[in-house]
Parts: sequence; structure tokens; C-alpha cells
Amino acid sequence: MIRLFAALHLPDEAAEALEPFQRGLAEADWRPREALHITLKFAGDLREDRADDLDAELSRVGGEPLVLDLAGAGAFGEGRDIHAVWARVTPSEPLARLARACEVAARRAGLAADGRAYTPHVTLAYLNRPAPEAVARWLSFAESLRTPSFRLERFGLYSSWRSPDGSRYRLESSYPLDRRARSA
Repeated sequence: MIRLFAALHLPDEAAEALEPFQRGLAEADWRPREALHITLKFAGDLREDRADDLDAELSRVGGEPLVLDLAGAGAFGEGRDIHAVWARVTPSEPLARLARACEVAARRAGLAADGRAYTPHVTLAYLNRPAPEAVARWLSFAESLRTPSFRLERFGLYSSWRSPDGSRYRLESSYPLDRRARSA
């Protein structure tokens, strides 16, 4: 089994702009720069043959290069069950189309549909039962978060595994965003 997700890797200049916001929460496991990404589709744990099917379907996804920026922040969970804080990706129709195309590719590869609404974000930290007041203060501070626009011309299929230092990611396949879908 291999744990996989499709994502856009955050370029260095955007990651640098996030560094001032990766502080201020004692209960936070701040993500290292190399782990910062925008998830397009979380596939989960897959058998090797299903992973190959997903790779083949993602290689057919077309799309245009993306120009994105990050503005503001949010959190997943409520009260003491808040489990992550993140930077908000400014919504764009090209990004939404790419995420939908990755979802369709995953379904063609035999994966179950994801019933959750797509929330484009960059996870900055995972939290372990934080004080809600501390998270509220951080969210207020992080509303000033802004990055310059950045251009992305590829997305990737990443594997994920847990280590004593947290989750680690490895690029397994890379796919160009070049305005046309490729046929199988």
C-alpha cells in the first residue's frame, strides 16, 4: 500500500512569505517548507496497481498554467478539536477546474468520490488540542497573510509516509499544465 495525493508544490518565494506566520501557537507542529503544498485530490492508501491506474489517469489531465496567491487564513475543526491551521488560496476558476479534473481522474481510476467541498489551502501546522482562544488570536494575526502571485506550470502525484518527525512527502510523478488534455 502507498498513501498518495495530487498536489501543487508551493514555490520558494511563496513559502518564504509564509514563514512569519508559522509561529504563535504553542500546540502547533509547523510544517517545513518542503511540505507546503496545495492538495488537489487526496487518494489515501492504495494498492500498487491502483496507484498505477491513478498515475495513468492523472497523466491525461489537462489544464492551463496557474497564477495563484495566498491571502488570509483558516482552521479545520472547532474548539479543542481544531486540528490544523492553514493559509487560504485565493479561489480561481482554473484552480477549481484542475481540482475537479483530478477528482474525475481518481474516479476513473476506481477511487471513491470525495463528498467534501474543495477548500484550496496550504496547511501551515497540525494542532493537538489547542486552546481555542490561542487559535482565535493566531487567526486574527494571520488575516494579514498575503503572498505575491506565483505561477505554477506542473502538478504532481506525491506519496506520504509518517516518520518520527512528522509526515514526509516524495514526488512520484509530475504532470505539465499545458492547456490540453492528453489521451490515453
